[in-house]
Amino acid sequence: MKMSTSTSERTLPEFAQKLVDIRRHLHQNPELSHEEIQTTAAIRAWLTEAGIRIANFPLKTGLIAEVGGKQPGPIIAIRADIDALPIQEETGFAYASLVAGKMHACGHDFHTAAVLGAAFLLKERESELKGTIRFVFQPAEEKAQGAEQVIKSGALDGVRAIYGMHNKPDLPVGTIGIKSGPLMAAADGFVIEVEGLGTHAAVPEAGIDPIVTGAHIVTALQSIVSRNISSLQSAVISVTRIHSGTAWNVIPDKAILDGTLRTFEESVRSLIIKRFEQVVHGVAAAYGTKAVVRWVKGPPSVFNDSELALLATDAALEAGLEVITPAPSPAGEDFAFYQKKIPGVFVFMGTEGSQEWHHPAFDLDERALPISANYFAVLAEKALKELSSDIPLEVSP
Repeated sequence: MKMSTSTSERTLPEFAQKLVDIRRHLHQNPELSHEEIQTTAAIRAWLTEAGIRIANFPLKTGLIAEVGGKQPGPIIAIRADIDALPIQEETGFAYASLVAGKMHACGHDFHTAAVLGAAFLLKERESELKGTIRFVFQPAEEKAQGAEQVIKSGALDGVRAIYGMHNKPDLPVGTIGIKSGPLMAAADGFVIEVEGLGTHAAVPEAGIDPIVTGAHIVTALQSIVSRNISSLQSAVISVTRIHSGTAWNVIPDKAILDGTLRTFEESVRSLIIKRFEQVVHGVAAAYGTKAVVRWVKGPPSVFNDSELALLATDAALEAGLEVITPAPSPAGEDFAFYQKKIPGVFVFMGTEGSQEWHHPAFDLDERALPISANYFAVLAEKALKELSSDIPLEVSP
């Protein structure tokens, strides 16, 4: 792993250990979306101890902090998510979750500790900063609701650009994935209710079987991507749950199918939703049933601004990181909501973990903590210099 002088200065053992201690405290005390009361209090205490001011934005959980503002210049934002997942931890670590059924299985504790580290580093240089860095410690990412709460609070008002990251277990420590354009998928959920007519299982002709209809809907949905979407584009439709009936000898009157749609382009997203409803209603009608589709709209695709991606790449090289072009991830991220309002870039930080996100044995390499903190400190300073013009960046289409 390459290290620049600035990186080595910012990875001293005591600084690295401080970030590890913060991350492990958060890991032991996970809180779910909208419940991050103690997590918010801990973040506030660490920031206050470092002399970092807390901005006054109306958030029930999560908070906004600022460094800089001593000299005129732009405002740029750095975001970390703070919530955990309803998963029982199976790592066996001494610092494993102390809360039954709750775990930081997506690395949000890592994100929070690293961004706190960046705030600590930038505080030391506050008098030299020409502008303001706004640190967004966002709640409820796992519910895809926290980003919109932050936006409604006004925390993005006047912000020129926003940066964020997600740990990436399949990338080595010291590696960072940066690309312009789509990086993570729009994540929509769906619920299909098929209404038939119940009857005794021995006399199916007396009813209308919603289970048969549901089975044919599952099969028919598979053709949407393969026959409507170009091979140069990508999308996923997955039916993940089917529920119907209460007894082995009764044909029920209703079947419910749940699942998810993942897309990277808004045009593809719109086309699939249209074809999805046509297929569902067409199959239902063919079998004499009725169907209702309810969409659970998730975040749009994470779409990185090309100009800011170049800046992020320059900062990564300056910080001694190896930059790669990552493959887009079909996972969803509510950071995308910020990018609908202002230009932004989301990066993948190499953390060399043994398991993927949301696994009960999820882990990551804590050597990436000071590296990530240093990267965002370098990036923030570079962004303030490069974005000093009053000409606003335009949000990518």
